[in-house]
Amino acid sequence: MTHPGEPHTLGLAGRLNWLRAGVLGANDGIVSTAGLVVGVAGATLSSGPIATAGVAGLVSGAVSMALGEYVSVSSQRDTERALLVKERRELAESPDQELDELTSIYQAKGLTPATARQVAEELTARDAFAAHADAELRIDPDALTNPWHAAGASALAFTVGSLLPLTAILLPPPSMRVAVTFVVVVLALAMTGAVSAKLGSAGVTRAVARLVVGGALAMVVTFGVGQLVGTAVG
Repeated sequence: MTHPGEPHTLGLAGRLNWLRAGVLGANDGIVSTAGLVVGVAGATLSSGPIATAGVAGLVSGAVSMALGEYVSVSSQRDTERALLVKERRELAESPDQELDELTSIYQAKGLTPATARQVAEELTARDAFAAHADAELRIDPDALTNPWHAAGASALAFTVGSLLPLTAILLPPPSMRVAVTFVVVVLALAMTGAVSAKLGSAGVTRAVARLVVGGALAMVVTFGVGQLVGTAVG
């Protein structure tokens, strides 16, 4: 049965999933761009190469994230549509068998055979296709994920995350660039780690520590590589 609060609950869950994906996309932008600009800063004090590398990393990363999300969501949507077509065909060809199947689903959820049958019959009379899509496939035919929306959101989140280390390394004087960027990135990763953990109902401390240590290690390694390359080229 559909309870009055379920649509709101499902909508909230969907929004939380989008927010979680946005936080993770921003985190990717922070880490990848920070590693890139800090690595270049290890090789040169000139702002030009650092800005060029940072902007190039931002654009390529955002495009890559958008393409990846578009392909992934498109594949998922194609699969969901194929399942819905198959379900609609089965309902047309064997409605009695599908009614039995729906009854079994509700019995498995704990309803008595008589109640499960009644629920299945009432839902079938109202909208058989919607009932099977929900109970059997866990798909809302009217709320399939839009791949363009997913791609745009992913690109935007990555761009917002990338702008933080890019701005942090270009604004301070050359002698303070790496230190300021390191602090800003660590704080940003701690914040995104805490938010993603809260949204996912996970432990905050472990999530924050994982992101901070990983991001700090990435910056240390790329800075060291940049210095070695800069020294060798110079």
